[in-house]
Amino acid sequence: MPVKSTLLALLLLFCGTAITSAADDYQLGADSQRQEGVPKGKVVNGKWTSEKVFPGTVRDYWIYTPAQYDGSKPACLMVFQDGGGYVNENGQFRVPVVFDNLIHRKEMPVTIGIFLSPGTIPAAQPGQKDRSNRSFEYDSLGDQYSKFLIDELLPGLVEKYSLKLTDDPEGRGICGISSGGICAFTVAWERPDKFRKVISHIGSFTNIRGGHVYPAVIRKTEKKPLKIFLQDGSNDLDNLHGHWPLANQQMAASLKFKGYDYQFELGDGGHSGKHGGMLLPETLRWLWRDYPK
Repeated sequence: MPVKSTLLALLLLFCGTAITSAADDYQLGADSQRQEGVPKGKVVNGKWTSEKVFPGTVRDYWIYTPAQYDGSKPACLMVFQDGGGYVNENGQFRVPVVFDNLIHRKEMPVTIGIFLSPGTIPAAQPGQKDRSNRSFEYDSLGDQYSKFLIDELLPGLVEKYSLKLTDDPEGRGICGISSGGICAFTVAWERPDKFRKVISHIGSFTNIRGGHVYPAVIRKTEKKPLKIFLQDGSNDLDNLHGHWPLANQQMAASLKFKGYDYQFELGDGGHSGKHGGMLLPETLRWLWRDYPK
């Protein structure tokens, strides 16, 4: 083997080893920890059975309301797919803790968080297993999931809990991880009149159910009034559906080409929320940086 090729092979081997070992180095900062003197919001949970868009599916939900919310005026809104992972205060994202700290310091507006699990289809017979509806809901393109949120679930929760949410789409964000990440983008893409802020962690912009077309579609579609944050890692998935790091780089390139307000953070992590969780406080500050105080 020529000297140059040998050196290149050794360099790639070394870099590959370094990347693999560095993939677990992401650590949560102070904004993701409970701080003395910061008022603590409340989280309630329940179950929702869809009767219209995904009839018969059942899902868990959690609703976070910050201590500063008193119902006297509408709050901003953020919806999280795969919500159980985001609402967990001991998890990789710890959204209620981060929200408490940032809202207290007025680095983001008073915001209600709604955290949703994907739907499951209950077993038809005793002894059988429930079936997950996650991929159908999250990976499918089109407006079905946005209809579920906007026309069915959100009105139901607003009525049940007497919530006051802003109608301003600039005050509404949506977030998700993996298939939940492409789902978040799809909702805002389909309904920018309702959601204009997107956070996608390790988003599955691959050919699970056709999502690989988004970079091309973005380039050929009139620019929409969206603000988008993408995060992925160079050790993310590579399988029959596609290559996650390349897919996210294609998304970022298309957003840049069309002049979108976006950020793309490519780290060295794998298919997990470690990097996205570490970045979440700064992500939220960026997402809400120009929203009226």
